[in-house]
Amino acid sequence: MGYYPRLRDLREDQDLTQRQIAAYLGIPQPQYCRYERGIRDIPTDLLIALADLYHTSTDYILGRTNNPAPPQR
Repeated sequence: MGYYPRLRDLREDQDLTQRQIAAYLGIPQPQYCRYERGIRDIPTDLLIALADLYHTSTDYILGRTNNPAPPQR
């Protein structure tokens, strides 16, 4: 499974639109849509920004773990 379904699920769980996420990331909405659909790989800096926004880990977004809790610092 690619990470892109998790991007959509996390966004929808927060009742956010693609346009809102794109604005948060400072990118055009069609570009974010391509990440969410798995057409393009998401850059590391945007992945980290989304993990911070959703209070989760990059590993969760990437599907490397099923634990949505971020690591303890």
